[in-house]
Amino acid sequence: MVHRSYLNENAAGVSSNERLEFLGDSVLGFVVSSRLWQMFPKVEEGLLTEMRAVLVRTETLAKTSSHLGLGSYLWMGKGEDAAGGRSRPSILEGAFEALVGAIYLDQGIRATRSFVLRCLASELQQLRQGFGWKDPKSLLQELTQSRWQLTPTYRTTLVTGPDHARVFTVEVRAGEATLSKGTGKSKQAAERQAAQEAFKVLTGLDNPGINAK
Repeated sequence: MVHRSYLNENAAGVSSNERLEFLGDSVLGFVVSSRLWQMFPKVEEGLLTEMRAVLVRTETLAKTSSHLGLGSYLWMGKGEDAAGGRSRPSILEGAFEALVGAIYLDQGIRATRSFVLRCLASELQQLRQGFGWKDPKSLLQELTQSRWQLTPTYRTTLVTGPDHARVFTVEVRAGEATLSKGTGKSKQAAERQAAQEAFKVLTGLDNPGINAK
């Protein structure tokens, strides 16, 4: 695997990863988009786009590349190497994309899909379990604005318990419709739980997995 810095210090005749990165980036986007479309049949385009961005962002791909040890396989210039290029996130991201492109050319889309989904299994599972990458109130707001052009509102309906151990009950509404209720030891916690439950109902997801603490 050849980083472009290698070409600056060595004879011609060797190509860099960049063309394979271009191809791999597109194939990766297709595989991830297809998988998310299957996993979340009731989630709107905007949220699917955000989830895809989480999976193909530099941080995620660099971490995946590091787990595979791709940095040790890179040919790069001595200066780039000395500057820590083998662990640079953007370089590791490019190495992973190049590898995806190479697998696609050599083995086809089925093998490429298997490889990508295996590499991103942990991140996909996190999305399936919880959307923990984003606050539930933000998710709900995006969903209600996308569906009905409405912003959710929250109203405290009940406060119980002694002063040192209050329990708040909050309902979340979109327009005139009550979407859900939540409880918590603070108004903020109750609002998060209400948003979590409303999002779960509206999208059909059984376990958003965001704890309101």
